[in-house]
Amino acid sequence: QVQLVESGGGLVQDGGSLRLSCAASGRTFSSYAMGWSRQAPGKEREFVAAVNGGGYSTYYADSVRGRFTISRDNTKNTVWLQMNSLKPEDTAVYYCAARSSGVLPRTSTSYDYWGQGTQVTVSS
Repeated sequence: QVQLVESGGGLVQDGGSLRLSCAASGRTFSSYAMGWSRQAPGKEREFVAAVNGGGYSTYYADSVRGRFTISRDNTKNTVWLQMNSLKPEDTAVYYCAARSSGVLPRTSTSYDYWGQGTQVTVSS
């Protein structure tokens, strides 16, 4: 089992940047594929980005590809989401998630463990 704690959310202006962090517990962090999903008010949770256990394969939602970058450091049990060129429509609660299988997740329903979420608000 793994526990996830996100940090780094906040308020940023349109076009700005934020870096989200997710610290994971456990000794087998590298065996988990990791990802980020988000949920805006009144909307369903949506997939944002994912990285496989080794950190060499990534996948992004079309809406964030080219603006967001997911990365991980297995020696630090941490995964990050660098978000650039933020837009008001990126406003949401962002959740870190882990998948027991090392297979790269491509949907928000592909995860086994979730963090508590961190709020990102982009003002216009």
